[in-house]
Amino acid sequence: MKGLEQILRGVEISEIFGIQQRKVQDIHIDSRMVNENSLFLAVPGIQADGHDFIKAAIENGSSVIVCERLPENLDNRVTYVVLKDIRKMQSVIVSNFFEHPDKKMKLVGVTGTNGKTTIATLLYNLAIKLGEKAGLISTIEYKINEESISSTHTTPDILSLMRMFRKMVDNGCRYVFMEVSSHAVDQGRVEGLDFDGAVFSNITRDHLDYHKTFKNYINAKKKFFDNLKIEAFALTNIDDVNGKVMVQNSRAKIKTYSFDTLADFKGKILGISLMGLDLKFNDKEANFKLTGKFNAYNLLAVFGASVMIGWDEDEVLVALSGLEPIEGRFEIMYDEKLQIHAIVDYAHSPDALVNLLSSVRKIKLKDQKLITVLGAGGNRDKGKRPMMGSVSAQYSDLVIVTSDNPRFENPEEIIKDIVGGIEEELKKKVISIVDRKEAIKMAILMAKRGDVIVVAGKGHENYQIIGDKVLHFSDRETINEIWKN
Repeated sequence: MKGLEQILRGVEISEIFGIQQRKVQDIHIDSRMVNENSLFLAVPGIQADGHDFIKAAIENGSSVIVCERLPENLDNRVTYVVLKDIRKMQSVIVSNFFEHPDKKMKLVGVTGTNGKTTIATLLYNLAIKLGEKAGLISTIEYKINEESISSTHTTPDILSLMRMFRKMVDNGCRYVFMEVSSHAVDQGRVEGLDFDGAVFSNITRDHLDYHKTFKNYINAKKKFFDNLKIEAFALTNIDDVNGKVMVQNSRAKIKTYSFDTLADFKGKILGISLMGLDLKFNDKEANFKLTGKFNAYNLLAVFGASVMIGWDEDEVLVALSGLEPIEGRFEIMYDEKLQIHAIVDYAHSPDALVNLLSSVRKIKLKDQKLITVLGAGGNRDKGKRPMMGSVSAQYSDLVIVTSDNPRFENPEEIIKDIVGGIEEELKKKVISIVDRKEAIKMAILMAKRGDVIVVAGKGHENYQIIGDKVLHFSDRETINEIWKN
């Protein structure tokens, strides 16, 4: 139990109605989760407004309501705290309640269009391998030391974050690595968090269904670096055209990484194959199990962040070289009987596809064909679909366009959008199959010994969203099942 006065310390309050000497048992933003003596945050959201659920929260036992607008009828058993900007102040309230757990660990955020999951997860795995206790917030999963929790969002809401951070501290975690999405920054979900470091991977077209313009998307990412404290580090990829833009107004200690120009952390690719990467970081050489040029950047970012955290360079390289690829991120599968490689990857934007397919082309032998299976999500940025089609046809010997997560769109219309971006002379190597399982099966049937199949778009996901139904579906499981049969 926490006193209301303690919870509201540092909060900009407009008005308070009701008893102020309250004890609060818990905090919730979902009225269905509220129990006796809870504080309910009536946060205005994108799809729903918490103010519409104040009555339900009180009926479920909430004794304190924090809101921007008072309900018409006040309940004299309840304390109402009125704020001018609840989104801005919610992190202060939640942090006070959980006793500032983010300040008791080294918190490192990773942002960018591609590479967030790989960089954050490698940093977490590296910490564990070095004998540290650590937490992870990622698209694939949340982790508290060895405990795994199913992921609901790339970056959860501030209440869920603080609840997990508190549990991490209670379990002895000294570090936490988390993906920071542009949506989370824009919606204030990381507002007020005490970041000790931030990593920028790259930025290309994505999420324009939400941000509307590329400039807005860039500014959302940039805001994360603008808000860093002076004691933090900001590690940026200066091979990306917006790498310097990201940190130009940051107060943090700025460090750079690059393969193409002088930087604080300079990388060089010495060798690349389906088996892995031989890389040189500054003056140190090492071999890694991950492959592809984009993973070379991810590994360099991890190395740079590790040094900024204060870990020993040599120990980092030894541990990092032994880490396995991340699930659904250039995950290589191989069938010995058919002698066919299949690569499962999360690439779902034009640039991610370029990185993925160009890497495969450079690695594979000349007589090996590249067969690509891809789709695009429904009710998302439609403008990238023809671009993805064009990229896949340019880099592949055969393209099978299929469903991803069509949601409430007609999958055939999504496929038309993708195929519409493919040049006429390249359409002869394109096949459309709506059923994703059948599309993967066709790719395997058409592959010959030595060929490489890339199944892009869903990566680690084990579901497919069709209409309002979430059906079990895994690219990896599907490939194994077809190979087995």
